[in-house]
Amino acid sequence: MNSTKSKISVIVACYNESESIIPIFERIKEVFRNLNGYDLDLIFVDNNSTDDSEKIFNRLAKKDTCVRVIFMSRNFGSPQPSFLAGLKNMKGQAAVLLHGDIQDPPELIPQFIKKWKAGYDVVYGIRNKRKGYGLVMNFFYRGFYYALNKLAYIQIPLNAGDFSLMDKKVVTELLQIEEYDYYIRCLRAFVGFRQIGVPYIRRAREHGHSNENFLSGLWWAKTIIVNFSFKPLTWMSQLAFLVMIASFLSIVVFIIIYIFNPDSPRGIPTLFVLSLFLGGIQLLAFSVMAEYMAKIFLEVKRRPKYIIRKIVQFKKSHK
Repeated sequence: MNSTKSKISVIVACYNESESIIPIFERIKEVFRNLNGYDLDLIFVDNNSTDDSEKIFNRLAKKDTCVRVIFMSRNFGSPQPSFLAGLKNMKGQAAVLLHGDIQDPPELIPQFIKKWKAGYDVVYGIRNKRKGYGLVMNFFYRGFYYALNKLAYIQIPLNAGDFSLMDKKVVTELLQIEEYDYYIRCLRAFVGFRQIGVPYIRRAREHGHSNENFLSGLWWAKTIIVNFSFKPLTWMSQLAFLVMIASFLSIVVFIIIYIFNPDSPRGIPTLFVLSLFLGGIQLLAFSVMAEYMAKIFLEVKRRPKYIIRKIVQFKKSHK
């Protein structure tokens, strides 16, 4: 890198985080006050919050000209569209992604930058431990990442979330991907480049409450697996083949039994069990195919992943 200052864009995705806005702003500013040779481009993306976030953002942007705030036209669900909007509007040579709940520590950014300066294009946080989650949720998260790593057609790091630093050239490649269901933590692995992880402990939420629960986590896990794995479809064809083999063997067994014991019991219970079994297999196969068809349905519509209502930034006054 040259002797001029490098600009780092820090993108913070927020939804109803009014209590966390000022604390995360102050922590990020403190980090960059202690970083020599780097300018801060701070982008907050508000996913159409229903609390007092907009008022706080407007005051903050007026107070500090390094702050830009992107307001979405409505709530677009997960933070992924918010991160994407921030990446599209970044001005830095690298981007750092943060969630507005401050569970991922901004104080880790200097370590990210150190790895970036050492030649890595992507530096992501590895959650060694999650505080504020029960045993069930921690087990679920670890199990999900393990399953995703085994099922996905690309190598996805274990326990790596959105919290990361990405070089501008990586962001350029990510922005060229036009798929509707956009998951940066997976697409980040897809585009490649030199990548490394930095372990950390994910803190418990200090303010507000999370919108996530076990059911939403299951939906999120299912969506990501469908987007990055063909194996469920392969399993359905394999299961169909096994059922066909089992059916053929059953026919052979029934014929043999009938030949050697014509008076052997036959009747409704066997038919009932077989009908339930085959019906369940068919419904399961249809449900898996329906998931993939739904993804195709969303992709072919080509609707925008997000819509920006306005961008707020105050210019420096010249006296």
